[in-house]
Amino acid sequence: MNDRLLADALAGVARFVTGAQVTWIAAPAPQQTVFFANHTSHLDFVTLWASLPRRLRSRTRPVAAQDYWEHGMRRKLAVDVFNAILVPRREHGLADADPSVAVKTIERIAREMGDAYSLIIFPEGTRGDGNDVAHFKSGLYHLAQHKPGVQLVPAYIENLNRILPKGEFLPVPFISRITFGQPIFVDAAESKNAFLDRARGAVCGLKQR
Repeated sequence: MNDRLLADALAGVARFVTGAQVTWIAAPAPQQTVFFANHTSHLDFVTLWASLPRRLRSRTRPVAAQDYWEHGMRRKLAVDVFNAILVPRREHGLADADPSVAVKTIERIAREMGDAYSLIIFPEGTRGDGNDVAHFKSGLYHLAQHKPGVQLVPAYIENLNRILPKGEFLPVPFISRITFGQPIFVDAAESKNAFLDRARGAVCGLKQR
């Protein structure tokens, strides 16, 4: 089985295992996109990626934590199947770390996006408890500055932390939800903190109550 067929098969398995119910508040324009979401489980990027229409999946690259995905079969899946961009954990959310390292990481991600690929990122930089969304790291803002024409689509992921709780290896049957929101864009006159607050608010506003 080639990598494209394997990717499609794994997308089907991910949707089946997680029972993901997908809602689009608005269909994004057919252009380069950064999908950004809350982060609660190692299943997050796989399930969000699997929830995209096939035409989007084929040109969407997840940004994933290198230390988790770089070994053995995980690396094969991340790099060869999902075409992920692996970055150090401190930079997983394009995080506020050593400024020189952060800048180089963002530049590399922007370079690997080129003019064709979209991204999936988790701006919190680490997994949360599924109840609250942590403050976003600054890298989302800087990436948007590097790619000012790219649309930014928020997504809220619910219940994946219950399907694959932290420290567990086998999924537990549960219904998950992924809600995609209205695209946003960075405003040239907007401060970093104002933009990050607005982006976080766009994610939090998608939570189903």
